[in-house]
Amino acid sequence: MKKITIITAFFLVLSSVLLYSQSKAGTTIAQFLKIEPSARAAALGNAGTALFGEATSLYYNPASLGRLDKLDVQFTYNKWIADINYNYAVAAVPIQGLGTLALQMTSLNSGEMDVRTVEQPLGTGERFSVTNFALGLGYGIMLTDRVSVGLQMTYYQESIWHSNLSGFALNIGVQYQVEVDGLTIGAALMNFGPRAKYEGRDAYVNFDFDPKKYGDNDQLPAELRMDEWGLPTAFRVGMSYPVKFTKDYKLILSVDGFHPNDNNESISLGGEFQILDLVYLRGGYRNLFLPSLEGGAVLGGGVKASISGGYTVRFDYAWADYGRLDQAHRFTFSVGF
Repeated sequence: MKKITIITAFFLVLSSVLLYSQSKAGTTIAQFLKIEPSARAAALGNAGTALFGEATSLYYNPASLGRLDKLDVQFTYNKWIADINYNYAVAAVPIQGLGTLALQMTSLNSGEMDVRTVEQPLGTGERFSVTNFALGLGYGIMLTDRVSVGLQMTYYQESIWHSNLSGFALNIGVQYQVEVDGLTIGAALMNFGPRAKYEGRDAYVNFDFDPKKYGDNDQLPAELRMDEWGLPTAFRVGMSYPVKFTKDYKLILSVDGFHPNDNNESISLGGEFQILDLVYLRGGYRNLFLPSLEGGAVLGGGVKASISGGYTVRFDYAWADYGRLDQAHRFTFSVGF
């Protein structure tokens, strides 16, 4: 009866998320913070709020760190849309009796592009690029044998040609395992922080106070005033449930609901079939019910091998369809100690 009540409450939350949807696309900064790093979770539709067991779960819910019982290091390369390169690295270290600490780094680079203007649509001969960087410190701990909590503080920097901005973002989360090897629910608040604005010499201009007046100084040094913009803050709630067929075969089902401040609400879901705890097949669908969604289907898989000395090596891959924006490929390499 308790489990039924929890599941009912969870779907009531999802229903309310969809009921009060509102889109404010293009109104926030640091969009690279929304790119999910884990190939495993990406192949599950990015439904990772209630998942745990790997360091990159920190991104989806920092409370997952509390359930990590061994040192885990992961590297992700993401061939993002429009030939943008995205890299993510994280190391999580459990400390006996104190919880788990994690250090995370994210980088994104657009590569060089031509500068184009209205007067010179074929290019001015100049080149520019967009680069983003984030460095985060996370912490998670088990409060009881069923409840874990966690947080992550991230410093981010975003640069476009000669302009840049920087700031801090906070992630907090909680996970509750209803029963051992059973239902787990989670919730997390992502990218909460102060507003920020761009600064740099791209805002320096020469201004003519009165273009109709001749003989005055038409090259007055001036600076454009930039507005402050908020972070892409989001609340996410999720649930995962393992279905065990035999000792060697298991299916994990996961579903997440998203409530962002810059887009409509949506639901993502996916499943992972485990074979002998060595081979993993995954599939899902991201951002269901999102208006004007491009693509949505995701597929992937992974393999794990144990080597001498108690080390484990894992390789995961995820393919994601983004419709007219083409597709994205994520590769995650992991080492557990």
